[in-house]
Amino acid sequence: MVVDSVLHMNGGDAPTSYANNSILQKVIIDSTRHLVEESVKNLCSNFSGGGGLGNGNCISIADLGCSSGPNAFLVISNIINAVHGVSLETNGPRPEIQAYLNDLPGNDFNSIFKSLPAFYEEAKNKKGEVWGHCFVSGQPGSFFGRLFRRESLHFVHSSYALHWLSQVPKEFAENKGNIYMAETSPKNVFEAYAKQFQRDFTMFLRLRAEEVVPGGRMVLTLVGRSITDPSSKDCCKLWELLAESLLDLVSEGLIEENDVDSFNMPYYNPCTREMESMVENEGSFNLDKMETFQVNWDVCDEDDKDASGRNVANCIRAIVEPMLTDHFRFGSGGVIDSLFEKYANHVTKHLASEKTKVFNIAISLTRKRKQLAADGTKKSTHTIDGLI
Repeated sequence: MVVDSVLHMNGGDAPTSYANNSILQKVIIDSTRHLVEESVKNLCSNFSGGGGLGNGNCISIADLGCSSGPNAFLVISNIINAVHGVSLETNGPRPEIQAYLNDLPGNDFNSIFKSLPAFYEEAKNKKGEVWGHCFVSGQPGSFFGRLFRRESLHFVHSSYALHWLSQVPKEFAENKGNIYMAETSPKNVFEAYAKQFQRDFTMFLRLRAEEVVPGGRMVLTLVGRSITDPSSKDCCKLWELLAESLLDLVSEGLIEENDVDSFNMPYYNPCTREMESMVENEGSFNLDKMETFQVNWDVCDEDDKDASGRNVANCIRAIVEPMLTDHFRFGSGGVIDSLFEKYANHVTKHLASEKTKVFNIAISLTRKRKQLAADGTKKSTHTIDGLI
């Protein structure tokens, strides 16, 4: 699997699109809004030596893994509101904002750009002159590579993207009957996934350290797990049920068992201890705050378990259908529809016995300022104050 080519949500506005099945992600963004606002306010207080925002300032922000649909502009709106809230509190001028929306090239950027005029118009109608100037552009590419100029970003946000890996781990040969870590997976599967996430997340921090100005901020949210056991239901149950649904298709002769055995998700749910350790060991950022919270699999919390099962299945389908279609070569015969009907049924049965939740980790980080060199000079004089 070439992850960069197939890891993208269902585009467009069809019933199975991400745009119509991303309520969970909106709830997550809303749940971490206070962290974004707090981080942005702390960022703004550092401008102009802590004396507020000066004339001609431009704040550059990036949302990494923005996907498409209405959530793509939600984070940008929250950041704009936070920046302008600071300018009103300090009675200072409003800065211009350069906002970059990033995702892999297969993302439905067309729908984002088509929605951009409406976003500008709505913002101006709500905020009037307070809205100021915000310039939004797309930045396609993997965040496991360099995306921006050195020390050019002041604030980076990412929600529900960093649990996706740059590749499926290569250190294990067999994970029979599973598509992710599961109770029946060999020990080396768990080890391989943990090592791949460590490599990827460390690389992410290292690259952002090059792109974020000293004193700049990041807020990152991803699916995690509440305990150190990597086979816990926090992260594995959703994928175990999808694996069961794929095996149902095998029993009906619709797909090959070998194809199930050879498919593994490029995904990992870290625990808080792993996150803390990697931030500390990489060394470029201070971990200001870490919060954890849980939401229901079905955030609509339907009393009707059949409806909840369908909601969850539609959400997962909008996320993983491109990967599944690429690997299993699903045609137009309705096999993919059958798969997610079975998946909805499995989820319904599970939720009837247990209301399982998604465990989330949100962290707020600050880019460390450069230290003094041996001769007493700064290793870099390009600080957040000097930049703007």
